[in-house]
Amino acid sequence: MKRIIHPVAGTIAILTIATFWFSTVLTELFGSREVVTVVKTAIPWGFLLLIPALVAVGASGFALSKGRQVGLIATKLRRMPLIAANGLLLLIPSALFLASKARAAEFDSVFYGVQALELAAGAANITLLGLNMRDGLRMKGWLRRRPA
Repeated sequence: MKRIIHPVAGTIAILTIATFWFSTVLTELFGSREVVTVVKTAIPWGFLLLIPALVAVGASGFALSKGRQVGLIATKLRRMPLIAANGLLLLIPSALFLASKARAAEFDSVFYGVQALELAAGAANITLLGLNMRDGLRMKGWLRRRPA
């Protein structure tokens, strides 16, 4: 079961974060303030999907590692605290703050500063989760390593 839960939860997590990120970028570039408000206030509701997916992928990943901390497993395990800290300390508070500011129609320099921080932190998490996915696929033999 862990072998099914881990890749499914990981895919859900990375797709959810990517959806948040691309929705934000597209609405900021091409949407009205009303559309930005809809997106920014909808993102926290997405946490109801994202947080359980991240918990499931982390727990199943630790269970699958069976205590081993070598090679690609060690690399993946080293990334996980960064992903979690980025999410808990930057992404979730930023999303809640931006939803509040958008709901109040306060699109000021603070809103856009936090928005820039959120986009950078989101891009970092997408990258880290993508690297973990790539390494997982390599471990399963679905991706080859490039010769040095």
